[in-house]
Amino acid sequence: MFMDEKSIASIDQAKEAALRILLHNAHGQFQGLPRTAGWGYPEPYTRDLMISALGFLATGNEELADALRRTLVALAENQTARGLIPSLAHDPDDRGASDTTPLFLFGLALYRKSANLPEFLNQAAQSALKWMQYQSPDDRVMVSQLPTSDWRDEQWVMGYGLYVNTLVYAYLKLYGEHESAGQLRELMNRLEVCGESKNPHEHEGLVVPSKPYYALYSYKVLNSDRFDLLGNSLAILTGIASPERARDLVAWIEAECEAMRARGELAVDLPSCLFPYILPHHADWHPRYEIYNRPGDYHNGGVWPFICGFYVAACVAVGRMDLANRKLLALTELVKPWHENEAEWGFNEWIHAQTGQPSGRDWQTWSAAMYLYAVQCVQRQDTPFFGDMRPGDLNR
Repeated sequence: MFMDEKSIASIDQAKEAALRILLHNAHGQFQGLPRTAGWGYPEPYTRDLMISALGFLATGNEELADALRRTLVALAENQTARGLIPSLAHDPDDRGASDTTPLFLFGLALYRKSANLPEFLNQAAQSALKWMQYQSPDDRVMVSQLPTSDWRDEQWVMGYGLYVNTLVYAYLKLYGEHESAGQLRELMNRLEVCGESKNPHEHEGLVVPSKPYYALYSYKVLNSDRFDLLGNSLAILTGIASPERARDLVAWIEAECEAMRARGELAVDLPSCLFPYILPHHADWHPRYEIYNRPGDYHNGGVWPFICGFYVAACVAVGRMDLANRKLLALTELVKPWHENEAEWGFNEWIHAQTGQPSGRDWQTWSAAMYLYAVQCVQRQDTPFFGDMRPGDLNR
């Protein structure tokens, strides 16, 4: 896809706005640590900032690299005695998340590589690695979680979740634990058997029968085969998905989203974070969803710019550069509208799927950071930090 001058100018303007937002958010009111959003969310949320590490480092900006370093140091200082990383970088008592510790290991590895400091915060890293070993119920390598304990605080994901295990695979590769990473990849690529016929001694898998994507979660006789965009994008980027599966997965996403748009379920040219949406008559609907997680909203199918940044990167990883360019332009349009405070660029938290209207907090750190990472991927036709994890270029 050829980009005209107007499209290139719009991307350049969005890049400048994203960098301004990140620099604005780099120093907040809690021990000077970065803010999670420009107006709401003044706290330094661990998961947001560790995911933002990709964008912080992609800019090459020293102030943002220092913001990441300061966050990592605070997390190490507030790590529990057993190795758990808290959900807020400044608060050692805010615990209970399943993704903060793997994200800390991920963000730390990225910073170490970028700064050429291979032993930085090594004691904290070793403690975190030990904590994660104890999160595997069968004492192998795949880790489990409790519901609403990952980034989806309004979404029921239990047992062996796809997203968290993609993070585990990523940090195992980054820390050179290739044997454990290989074992995890093998387990995740097992077929998930549904129904009463499942052998209780057969280990759970995450491959959905007759589909190219990975299941949202699985544990013993329970599972969900709803599509998780973040987890599947990470499965592509990390190389958990084979090159053939990765290409089929992206094609499947595009076909499904086109059908959703035809049905009026999706108003933008980017995928929802989860689909099909959970409806009130579905077995996995919870009464609380009526208030906080309606179909097409928030974690039940909202369109999240930071996740779309991962998806753009996944399109690059499979060699679909025309598609990646198109999705980057769609993401540029998506991050422009504001919701809370009048601004030229909103970089909102999440967008209502059926209307395309921003619905969360403006000037979101991870929305701005992952936009910059997506731009970097498209312009370089590469996926910084992830390329070495994959066994080979997916577009070969």
